[in-house]
Amino acid sequence: MAVTQMPEVRPKWYALHVRSRHEKSVHTQLEAKRQDVFLPLYQVNHKWADRWKAVSLPVFPGYVFCRFDPALRYSVLATSGVIDVVRFGAEPAAIEDPEIEAVQLIARSEAPAEPYPDILKGQKMMISGGPLNGLIGTLAEIRNRLRLVVCVQILCRSVMVEVSRDWLVPLDKPIPALAGRTYKSGMFR
Repeated sequence: MAVTQMPEVRPKWYALHVRSRHEKSVHTQLEAKRQDVFLPLYQVNHKWADRWKAVSLPVFPGYVFCRFDPALRYSVLATSGVIDVVRFGAEPAAIEDPEIEAVQLIARSEAPAEPYPDILKGQKMMISGGPLNGLIGTLAEIRNRLRLVVCVQILCRSVMVEVSRDWLVPLDKPIPALAGRTYKSGMFR
């Protein structure tokens, strides 16, 4: 009688919520425990009082990714700096392999990468810096990585202004009627 072997099932990836600024420490500890762990980092230049220095920061601040069997998660949760596993209800929320593989591919590449805020066309924004500080408008278009175009309506007309992404603060969720539409000649289409 032939014995059929069951294919080995690899554990899923999970996001671990960790204490603020403890991502690298948690990553190192989990590697020492021989866990399959992933912490995507990006480089940024920080200005100190007397010099500029390149530092590595987490792409997802407050989170470290780890592959483990949820039934055996207690060793992972006992790691200093780990708060909990991200969950949907009572169950840990697994992350699909293609999502992690995509982030790993980006992390391994030479392409410059950085965190990007979750903003969408049609979302109400407030400008929080520069000469237009306090102005509220609707995000009309996302241009290059450094600029956004905001539509500000005055007297039922629109004015387009290009401002630094760093100055924009989301005020609400995207307006569904405008999401995915383009702005041309004073109106959304």
